[in-house]
Amino acid sequence: MATDWHDVPRGSHPLLLVNPRSGDEKVEKFGLLDACRSRGIDTVVLGPGDDLRSLAHTAVERGADVIGMAGGDGSLGVVAAVAAARGIPFICVPAGTRNHFALDLGLDRGDPVGALEAFGPAREGIVDLATVNGRMFVNNVSLGLYGSMVASDDYRGEKLKTAAETIQHRLGPDAAPYDLHVEAPNGPIDDPQVIEVSNNPYLLRSLTTFGTRARMDSGTLGVVTLRVGDTGDLEQLLAAERERRFKGFPGLDSWTAAQLEVRSSSPVPAGVDGESCLLTPPLRFQSQPSALRVRVPRTRTRAT
Repeated sequence: MATDWHDVPRGSHPLLLVNPRSGDEKVEKFGLLDACRSRGIDTVVLGPGDDLRSLAHTAVERGADVIGMAGGDGSLGVVAAVAAARGIPFICVPAGTRNHFALDLGLDRGDPVGALEAFGPAREGIVDLATVNGRMFVNNVSLGLYGSMVASDDYRGEKLKTAAETIQHRLGPDAAPYDLHVEAPNGPIDDPQVIEVSNNPYLLRSLTTFGTRARMDSGTLGVVTLRVGDTGDLEQLLAAERERRFKGFPGLDSWTAAQLEVRSSSPVPAGVDGESCLLTPPLRFQSQPSALRVRVPRTRTRAT
């Protein structure tokens, strides 16, 4: 990423919020709580029914001056929003399933314990966030087809199988339109089957595999729409998905914008940082440039 990084000392009162059920119980598998204790990092473990946002605000009110989250991207977005609002640095500990935010920060997604080094002497930079109807997200919001995929109970365990079944069911010749409408630079796009809005643009490889973001401080949203017109288009799309050459599909449009509005006549199923929800239209997206102070270990395994 293009963010400028500078060295910072250890925080006086570091704290990590932990979701022990995230990412196939990575917290227990990697001994994350013991690793925090040995490093003098306070922890708050999320229990069933706990309000993560409230826990994060309470932690700051009690003196936390560096706050992190060990969990999936949806949980990271909640705590990052609190850190941004409070003006304190945020630390990403990749303990979820996909960990897209960690990937684009240059972290080793297979080493959540190594990410704890960011609580000590570390490097700090400033990255963008984005909002949809005031809700903060760190990665992306997906509407239409992907929103249907995320809502499936089978999605996380059998992503490719679920994607193929959803594509064939929801993009077939008799499928009902998603009732999504957006204004693109070249004119309106009505009833696309996919709208993907990201915090800085992605290299999008397929419907199920995101690429990476070249930078996270451009102050723009990345927008991708997909339209499938007939059975021939559907067959071409399925082939593109199998061969990971999604970008060459002719029904694909992409652009960047500081803000965006998506219209619909009813609540819209969405995946916000991978979490399923319903959003009330119109959906108003806004880039939040330089919103978040983020810390990473001084040594990262993936070059950025």
